[in-house]
Amino acid sequence: MDETNTVMMPLIGDKAPSFTAKTTQGEIRFPEDFEGKWVILFSHPADFTPVCTTEFMTFATMAEEFAALNTELIGLSVDGLYSHIAWLRTIKEKIEYKGMKNVEVKFPLIEDIKMDVAKKFGMIQPGSSDTQAVRAVFIIDPKAVVRCILYYPSSTGRNFDEIKRIIVALQKADAEGVATPANWQPGDDVIIPPAGSCGIAQQRMETPPDGMYCLDWFLCLKKS
Repeated sequence: MDETNTVMMPLIGDKAPSFTAKTTQGEIRFPEDFEGKWVILFSHPADFTPVCTTEFMTFATMAEEFAALNTELIGLSVDGLYSHIAWLRTIKEKIEYKGMKNVEVKFPLIEDIKMDVAKKFGMIQPGSSDTQAVRAVFIIDPKAVVRCILYYPSSTGRNFDEIKRIIVALQKADAEGVATPANWQPGDDVIIPPAGSCGIAQQRMETPPDGMYCLDWFLCLKKS
């Protein structure tokens, strides 16, 4: 195995790598500048590319929705700062897409010409490109722990409603000690952790607590 081609990346449950970087909003230090916040760190292949343009417009228009969830956005590509600035100005001044126009991207976009940050997060994958970051998403909690990782091919734009749903689901799980079932949406019923003993399992099946119902001993839900 050629170790020079090994792509290292933090896994779910790992501490996210720390870094200091120059961005379109000035220098940032991670995680120090984002203490107590959820963070969505996402990479894109290059400035002035069509899929990335639609993604940045979508993220920017949803920034307040994420802020309401105590979540900050950080973008990254291996382009330089002046390229970033020119591209974001073009988006604001010239691009209209799906009713979005005059879109100002206010969250930081990292300059990563030397690929320092991208390599820490495994965003450079030789099978895709040696010179561009892949389309990655890292959802990081207030303790700087990686909670979710998403990777998309360069031809496929990300689903930002799904990214928001993941944030809401993770916050719900942390706050209430529950899990979310398939296709869960905010307001849907949630899953109670399985019974830890035969007695509790039997009790749940025979006389479940108010608001709880069981499909079987191991699958019990409650109203959200």
